[in-house]
Amino acid sequence: MSFRPRSLLSVVLTLAAAALAACVAFHLWQYYTVAPWTRDGHVRAEVVQVAPDVSGLVTQVLVKDNQRVHRGQPLFVIDRDRFALALRQAQANAAARRAVLAQARREAARSVALSGVVSAEVVEEGRARVEEGAAALAQAEAAVAVAQLNLARTTVLSPVEGYVNDRLPRLGDYVSTGKPVFSMVDVESFHVEGYFEETKLHGIRVGAPVDIRIMGEAQPLRGHVQSIAAGIEDRDRSNGATLLPNVNPTFNWVRLAQRVPVRIVFDAVPAGVRLVSGRTATVSVREDGAAAAPQGSRS
Repeated sequence: MSFRPRSLLSVVLTLAAAALAACVAFHLWQYYTVAPWTRDGHVRAEVVQVAPDVSGLVTQVLVKDNQRVHRGQPLFVIDRDRFALALRQAQANAAARRAVLAQARREAARSVALSGVVSAEVVEEGRARVEEGAAALAQAEAAVAVAQLNLARTTVLSPVEGYVNDRLPRLGDYVSTGKPVFSMVDVESFHVEGYFEETKLHGIRVGAPVDIRIMGEAQPLRGHVQSIAAGIEDRDRSNGATLLPNVNPTFNWVRLAQRVPVRIVFDAVPAGVRLVSGRTATVSVREDGAAAAPQGSRS
């Protein structure tokens, strides 16, 4: 029995198609389950809460909503009058203490000069009054320094290089010591948090180059892996009332891979790219110059 050429050709084409399908299936399996890339990434930044060091009424607001500010730039001013009066009072008290100390020193000097006439007890009392006067003066001068510091702190300065948010204080608002008034985004802390499936962690190492594509930006960015999270929350376990482990008694047979945060820092940011904390990003860890994952793929 012999095969016809047409039958043989169909068998060869079928085998070739099956081999090609197997190769494609293997490639897709490797790509979606092993390749270290994910679309579950977000641009992050440190958020700094700005709180005044003194309390009072806001008399000046020197920045606008969402404005870019520099480190040390004045943001707003708190009413200075009360603190200026407190400084004058502290300075006056220090001057009085200084005069008392000078008088005590003169009296102590006279007692020492007349040590042959006055008793040793009088000389000792004079020295004690000098020491007390010096301590009182040091305390008064410290109060002056605190008053000067409080007066200087009525002008609230930017602690970081960044952007202010859109909830600035208004004129006449009363702000309290240590209570946050608004927040700022630190532009020097921008990074990407990529959430990789645990099955892909073997392909990620600290320092590895990363391709970053931010949604809405045509130009890809470059970065590198800074760190990998050392732990994630176990949702199936908690502490009971007796502080014993409270383990969920149910088990789902279909288990999804856990996602582990990986911190990625930018190597350089082009001038035309506006980083905004919370934007979505696709991140692909490159190994030995491997090509990045397509932007339209899903993980």
